[in-house]
Amino acid sequence: MSSSDERVIPIANESAVRSLPVPQTGAVRRAGGHWLDMRGRPLRDLRISVTDHCNFRCRYCMPKEKFDKRHAFLAHTELLTFDEIYRISRLAVRNGIEKLRLTGGEPLLRKGLEQLVAQLRTLTTPDGRPIDIALTTNASILKKKADALKEAGLDRVTVSLDALDEAIFQGFNDVGFPAAKVLEGIEYAAGLGFKVKVNTVVKRGVNEGEVVKICERFRGTGIIPRFIEYMDVGTANGWRMTDVVPSAEIVRLIAERWDVEPVGANYPGETASRWRYADGAGEFGCISSVTQAFCGECSRARLSMDGRLYLCLFATEGYDIRTMLRGGATDFEIEEALGRIWAQRNDHYSELRSLGLAPERAKIEMSYIGG
Repeated sequence: MSSSDERVIPIANESAVRSLPVPQTGAVRRAGGHWLDMRGRPLRDLRISVTDHCNFRCRYCMPKEKFDKRHAFLAHTELLTFDEIYRISRLAVRNGIEKLRLTGGEPLLRKGLEQLVAQLRTLTTPDGRPIDIALTTNASILKKKADALKEAGLDRVTVSLDALDEAIFQGFNDVGFPAAKVLEGIEYAAGLGFKVKVNTVVKRGVNEGEVVKICERFRGTGIIPRFIEYMDVGTANGWRMTDVVPSAEIVRLIAERWDVEPVGANYPGETASRWRYADGAGEFGCISSVTQAFCGECSRARLSMDGRLYLCLFATEGYDIRTMLRGGATDFEIEEALGRIWAQRNDHYSELRSLGLAPERAKIEMSYIGG
C-alpha cells in the first residue's frame, strides 16, 4: 500500500485520522501462538468499534461543544461490514486473539448487531476453545436488545454508569437520560445470565461521592463495579491532571466503609486491579491508567469502525486495513499485515505520561476507537 492510498477523514478535534501504510517488511515475532510486539507483549484482545454514533454526549468522551448537531458522522458505506469485521476477527483469532469486545460510539445503535455476534460466536481458538465476546454499552437500549444478544452468543456486558444520583448522571451524559433506565438495563441483562460489569469514570469534584454508593448498590449482586481514573483520551474532553482521582484514594474511600483485600488478576494483562470485600459480598476493580500505568502488560489492539487498526488508546494514527479488505487482498496478505503491524508496536504512552515525558499531540478521540 503506498501513500497514495491514504485518506483523510475529519474528526471531532478538527485534526485528521491519517492512515499509516501497512509495513511491508519486518520479522513477525511469535510465542505461544500469539504475535509479539517490540516489547514482547502478546496480542490477546481485539476491541472492535462498530459505529461512531452515540445517543449520549458524555463530557469526557463526546462533549456537545465538539459533537453538536452539525457534526458529520461517517456514512454507512464507510463502516466495515459485518462480513469484513468477521474476516479480520477470524484471522486474528487464528493468531492468538482470545477476546473480542464490541464498542462504539454506542454499539447497540448499529442495526442488527446480534447478527455480528452470531457470526463471531462461530470462532474458536486453534486449540478449539470458544473465544470470549463482550460488549461495552451505555445500556440506554440494552433491555430492548439483550434477549437477541444472549441468543446470538454474547458472553459479557460492560455498562457505563458514572453516578446513581440523577442530577450527576444526567450532567455526565448531558442529554437528560436517567440513571434509573440504565439500572433497568443492567438488572435485565444480569437476569438473563450475562456476566455484567459497571464502569465508572471518576472525576474530581464531580462524582467521587458516588463511589461508595455504587459499591453499596452492587454488593452481593454478582455485578462488578470498576472505577476508572479520568484519562486524557483524545483532546475534546479538556483533561487536566487535577481532575484525576487516583485509584489509591478510591480504594481508601471504600475501605473506610468495608474491609477489603486485594485479589490477583484473572488473566495476564487484565486492566483492572481487583479488590474483594472481606465479608464475601463480591468485588470491585480500579483501572489506574494515569497513576499506575500498565503498559508493560497491554495486550490490546483497537479496530475502528472504518477499518483502521490502532495499537494504543492514546494513538495518533491507525493502519488502514479496510483498503486491503476491499482491494482484493488474500487472507494470507491480511494476516501477514496484521502480524507486521503488531511486531512494530512500541506504544507506552501512559508510562511516558507518568514520567512527565508524554509528547504533546492530538490523540484520536475515544468515541472513534472505543474505550
